[in-house]
Amino acid sequence: MKVLIPSPLRSYTGERRWVEATGATIGEVLADLERQFPGIRFRMIDEQERMRRHIRFFVNGGQTFDLAQPLRPADELCIVQALSGG
Repeated sequence: MKVLIPSPLRSYTGERRWVEATGATIGEVLADLERQFPGIRFRMIDEQERMRRHIRFFVNGGQTFDLAQPLRPADELCIVQALSGG
């Protein structure tokens, strides 16, 4: 499936905006991304296996907070990193 990588994490993907990954759930796709791009998963998932608060996941345009969300090979996963500051 196609996965959109946010700008701050593109250093892991060789600056590629879109990458291909496989998995039946968001968690499995993140594990595949980690296999391909070591270190990227920790930037999205914390030590308690929770999504970091500045990361959002969208499957086919709909936001989800569930790492166990089922995915199909034709789905599109967009990873969005919130910006903050003053």
